[in-house]
Amino acid sequence: MYNLLSDLPVIEASSFVASPTAGLYLAQFGAELIRVDQIGGGPDFRRWPVTAENNSLYWENLNRAKKSVALDLARPEGRELLQELVRATGQFVTNFPAGGFLSHELLAEGRPDLITVRVMGWADGSPALDYTVNNSVGYPMLTGPGPEPVNHVLPAWDLLTGAYAAFALLAAIQRRAATGEGGEVRLPLSDVAIGTVANMGGLAEVLYSGENRPRLGNAVYGLFGRDFTTRDGQRTMIVVVTPRQWANLIAALNLGAAVAAIEAARGVSFAKDDGLRFTHRDALYPLFEQAIAGRDHADLAAAFDAGGIVHSPYRTMLDAANDPALVADNPIFGAAENPSGFAYPAAGSFATIPQADRQPPRPAPRNGEHSEEVLASRLSLSSGEIARLIDAGIVGVG
Repeated sequence: MYNLLSDLPVIEASSFVASPTAGLYLAQFGAELIRVDQIGGGPDFRRWPVTAENNSLYWENLNRAKKSVALDLARPEGRELLQELVRATGQFVTNFPAGGFLSHELLAEGRPDLITVRVMGWADGSPALDYTVNNSVGYPMLTGPGPEPVNHVLPAWDLLTGAYAAFALLAAIQRRAATGEGGEVRLPLSDVAIGTVANMGGLAEVLYSGENRPRLGNAVYGLFGRDFTTRDGQRTMIVVVTPRQWANLIAALNLGAAVAAIEAARGVSFAKDDGLRFTHRDALYPLFEQAIAGRDHADLAAAFDAGGIVHSPYRTMLDAANDPALVADNPIFGAAENPSGFAYPAAGSFATIPQADRQPPRPAPRNGEHSEEVLASRLSLSSGEIARLIDAGIVGVG
């Protein structure tokens, strides 16, 4: 946690991954993130993984360092309170529909310089999820050996959209500081996905060739990179991206003569050309398979590390959780009191700022934990008025 955004209050009304991720990243840099949910929790409040007591570890970690206000959003007075909080604050992140009581036009009637960042499914407002958008842009048809599609389990488009939304909010704030103008930024998952495909050259590739890229299993397109199995049964990924790494890999495996023979037979040189190594993988892979299968993983890992060769054994997530370098000794992690009551390493800011002191990660709030504080500080409601709202079931407290 860092306090780079300590003077920035943001209202967040959202659920699931993309929109809460935007709020999380802003909170990790010190913004005052006020998440507003339905009393009792929104649709993602119990999302798996959960503890035996049905506390969501997912929710608990996507909402660290935020404040929580709980309102009955099914009632007009609850909706009006959320609208007034947005207007009083001036910055709003949401994945609620573009129309309705949280439309930017309606909210801006009382706050013309309001900035709204709205995460959407499709640009026309129709719903979409990471897993359906991913299908739409074609990645499951590139993943795995084929012919069946393979869905990856990481919600990449949600996470990219959340990061882009945080960036978009700060960009809009910069514009407002220069011009005084607010506005709405709409950010559909589908546009993030297809735009990323384009940025990676994917659109140009298929339009240029007129065909889809072949399925490669665990091989890396355009590079010498693939999984291999060592003598002691460890499966490991090896990827070469520089001429030095290629030379050191050949030396570590004592394959210089064998590789030179392939180069001579095919009239090519692999020394400085990623593409040629990939194109001639049919001849190279068997050599490396045999050499790696004759060595134990520990021996190979030491040789690869000495040569600056990029490699990693395949591990489970439980293995990663127990890796000191990744977790226990990693300064991005710290302790926090979690609403679930389960103690485990909590992630703070992924970035490290050497010139600033890193603060420990903060816990996620309980539903409605900060309702009274926020309504008093942001809307100047009296304690009596807040008590009336609580008694009427319009405001919830944690």
